[in-house]
Amino acid sequence: MKRNTKTKVDLKKKAINALKTVIDPEIGASVLDLGLIYDLKVEKDGVKVLMTLTSIGCPLGNYIIAEVENKLKEAGFKNVAIELTFDPPWTPERMSKELRKKLGI
Repeated sequence: MKRNTKTKVDLKKKAINALKTVIDPEIGASVLDLGLIYDLKVEKDGVKVLMTLTSIGCPLGNYIIAEVENKLKEAGFKNVAIELTFDPPWTPERMSKELRKKLGI
């Protein structure tokens, strides 16, 4: 049982590290630092992501979603499922403390 737990922890770290490389080109920060990832579930070769965008009409939304999928697949996840939600809506408070400080928020 501990082995499975460790494996899930390792897989989650692997997914998080991949998501750290997905950068919003307008803001220059990762989707994690922006607080766009609401939930992340990992399995052996799959990952499910519940995420949002900074706005419903985000002009780079399709690009960001495609990058999330591509980076997770590059990390070795064969099955990537992304669910987009706007409930709750994104606000700057979702950003990491470091990013808010950097942006002067």
